[in-house]
Amino acid sequence: MADLGAALRAAGVSFESDARRRAEYSFDASNYRVPPLGVAFPRDADETAVVVRECARANVPITSRGGGTSMAGNAIGPGVVIDFTRHMNRVVHIDVDAATATVEPGVVLTELADAVGRCSGGALTFAPDPSSKSRATVGGSIGNDACGNHSVRYGRTSDHVVAVDLVTIDGYRLTATRTGLLPTDPTDLAAMAKAADLSAHLRSLAARHLTEFRLELGRIPRQVSGYHLVNLLPDKGFDVARALVGSEGTCAVIVAATVSLVPVSPAALLLCIGYRDVVDAARDVPTILEYSPAAVEGIDALIVATMRHRRGPDSVGGLPAGDAWLYVDLDGDDTDEIRCRADELLHRLRAAGRLVDAGIITDARERALLWRVREDGAGLSARLADGTETWPGWEDSAVAPHRLADYLVEFRSLLDEFGLTGVMYGHFGAGCMHIRITFDQRTERGRAVMTKFVRRAAQVCAAHGGSVSGEHGDGRARSQLLPVMYSPAVLSAFDEFKRLWDPVGLLNPGCIVAPVATDVDLALEIIGADNRGCIGVGRCRSTAGGVMCPSFRATGDEKDSTRGRARVLQEMIGTGANHRGADEVRESLDLCLSCKACSTDCPTGVDMASYKADFLNLHYKRRIRPRSHYSLGWLPLWLQIASRVAPLANAALRVKGAQRAAGITNRRTLPAITSARRLDRELGARHADADTVLLLDTFTRAFRPEVAGAALRVLGDAGRTTEARTDVCCGLTWISTGQLRRARKVLERSAAALDDGTDRPIVVPEPSCASAFRHDLPRLVPTDAARRVADRIRSFAGFVPELIESGWQPTASLPASVTVQTHCHEYASFGPTVQAKGLAAVGVTDVREATGCCGVAGNFGFETQHYDLSMRVAEQALGPALRATSPETPVLTDGFSCRMQVDHLAPDRRPLHLAQLLDPQKDSE
Repeated sequence: MADLGAALRAAGVSFESDARRRAEYSFDASNYRVPPLGVAFPRDADETAVVVRECARANVPITSRGGGTSMAGNAIGPGVVIDFTRHMNRVVHIDVDAATATVEPGVVLTELADAVGRCSGGALTFAPDPSSKSRATVGGSIGNDACGNHSVRYGRTSDHVVAVDLVTIDGYRLTATRTGLLPTDPTDLAAMAKAADLSAHLRSLAARHLTEFRLELGRIPRQVSGYHLVNLLPDKGFDVARALVGSEGTCAVIVAATVSLVPVSPAALLLCIGYRDVVDAARDVPTILEYSPAAVEGIDALIVATMRHRRGPDSVGGLPAGDAWLYVDLDGDDTDEIRCRADELLHRLRAAGRLVDAGIITDARERALLWRVREDGAGLSARLADGTETWPGWEDSAVAPHRLADYLVEFRSLLDEFGLTGVMYGHFGAGCMHIRITFDQRTERGRAVMTKFVRRAAQVCAAHGGSVSGEHGDGRARSQLLPVMYSPAVLSAFDEFKRLWDPVGLLNPGCIVAPVATDVDLALEIIGADNRGCIGVGRCRSTAGGVMCPSFRATGDEKDSTRGRARVLQEMIGTGANHRGADEVRESLDLCLSCKACSTDCPTGVDMASYKADFLNLHYKRRIRPRSHYSLGWLPLWLQIASRVAPLANAALRVKGAQRAAGITNRRTLPAITSARRLDRELGARHADADTVLLLDTFTRAFRPEVAGAALRVLGDAGRTTEARTDVCCGLTWISTGQLRRARKVLERSAAALDDGTDRPIVVPEPSCASAFRHDLPRLVPTDAARRVADRIRSFAGFVPELIESGWQPTASLPASVTVQTHCHEYASFGPTVQAKGLAAVGVTDVREATGCCGVAGNFGFETQHYDLSMRVAEQALGPALRATSPETPVLTDGFSCRMQVDHLAPDRRPLHLAQLLDPQKDSE
């Protein structure tokens, strides 16, 4: 291995084989764990050819990897993993007239679609849109023959591949087209000879198996299992490109692809239909297909319940009554015609008698939320609201759409026979079901049950003319089941096809041909129940939408994703490498901003901020901590002292070298500390028997007393009597620096002080403090008192709609539009729409939201070593939002960290707290 690594590095290839990197790439989104020898990050096709050549010379297996979201285990392998997303992620060319795009394999699907949309003025797009499209790549989609939500209209990836550039295991550069196989470089005579030889053998293979291919392959829309050798037949034009789609990296390494583009319909409508169960929903699919829908997707009630449990009741709106739902996307050129089609379809479905309720969703936000429920299905169904765990393994079967209902009836009987539960969602219109099942993979008996079940399920699927894989590929999960689907003759043809391309068997071994047993290399053999967390769906690798994960969006490195960090933690704990792996984990967690976004954006609710706090707490026991842990971590104590001698403290902070000595970057200006007397003037007289508690945190007291005064006046204007508390602390700075012993003591005192026997709302102006009381208090202090206090906590923005509902209307003049930087902790603990709802409640609807982390994130952005990254994070949303709005537009930054970043980025802007915007006295000041 050392020789291979040295050879690759000598050739200029980025190659890493340390323990941390191997842990990150030991998993995908499947049930499996296979540690690689190392990971290569080629910059172009030439470097990829070097990797292939050197691995072949060393007899080391190769696994090609895109977003690493495979549920079948075909993105992990025992040799060298090639990650194309780091460098080979470019859109090379878009030809609008020809409606094609040429791309590298690491291009993310949504980024390709965005580029095509910009280039074509919104007229064209790339059609395949699997639920993982925000992190899945073109190369991975070609490998699995991915489909997506709109496959009813647009089919599979194989329907959109024009040509594929390849590196063969023996180092030749070839291009597979719709009509054959050519050298990528027409002047490469050796490659030309290789293409001719391969073509002759492939034609011979097709000629010898013509009957079997026609009878057994390509029978249903989602027949993805095995190799797509029907495309080699003469009537298919000897389509080598499509024959290679779905080969899961077992035949060649893809270095580029030319894909076809499709027109975007100018009008669309979402029809949401409720049913008693998924079988009733499936019975109506043939009728729905008569109306040329672009999508027919389904979910069951367990997924919806989990979404509401994890993200709040407002996270799913617009669903009609029922326990299973179909999303029917109708599109076309004319809105009225689409509406008429929808009305006619609903009339027929009501007459059929299975429909419970239905609705036409016209609100864009509601449509987006509903689609997110479907797109997060894999993650949401992995860990249900009651704590039940489900797993892939039989999550991708497909039958003809008209046989789906009967298949589901028999399949549910099989689940009952084995005492298992299946959570069902998927592409009903294409007959493809994603079913996560309550397998017990941690015990020998449970694994035996799983193995027996999937074989029986394959028999049921085959009896209905189906495919054990409908878009995820066979991989390690289902390749062993192919004999249930196919005759010995077809299986022999698969073997021959594989050998023609890869005689030694180095490319993604164990998949499709010569399969690994389904119960080998299971990840849960090392991952305990208390270390489950991440399941690998990779939403943290998305570059748009939500907030997670700001560090990955800044670096593009798996190390800096929530998934990468979680996998390193799982590996360290699961393999017992707690001590020797501590440095790897510390490196992995270093760029985590503790923004908490993953706790809500991650479909399985991975809370990396809490993991980081727990790790730092253990890691620095009996160790010297970084200086910032003492300066910023103990800030509440220092500020309590400094506020009494504010002028002297501010002078000390201005001394040259003071910030550096404290581990704080000198590239930021520290805020001035205000005196305790100033805060007393803002608070005025204290109320006895108040109906509301205003909890003033360390940052508001020391740096923004004007916010305290404004909040008091707003609450008073709303008819509230308020008790201002300045004697409690949320302990956040100790939590984020992993000083949990001290944090617990602080929180225990706060819980005792606030648990006063009332249910008075506790309104907290600082979102990070509100989040700490809501989330961290009951986690670190698991007492009834702590839980009672946490339930009473409100962020200020979250409390505004309650004031409106009680009859209050603001007396302050309000702007027509605002720019908002929602604090990440408020986003995570109180919901992503809390600021927008607060503003809408008072009549401000023109809101430009900088949806993303500001980059400061408490102590993170003030630490010397993190300054540069904090600025890159700011450019993900906040920086562009500030530049896109005029200086006169108010900027709302309820979070003190956010305010500091705005001050730093745009000194000419005056960031405000929502309380200041609503302050009834602001117009007289």
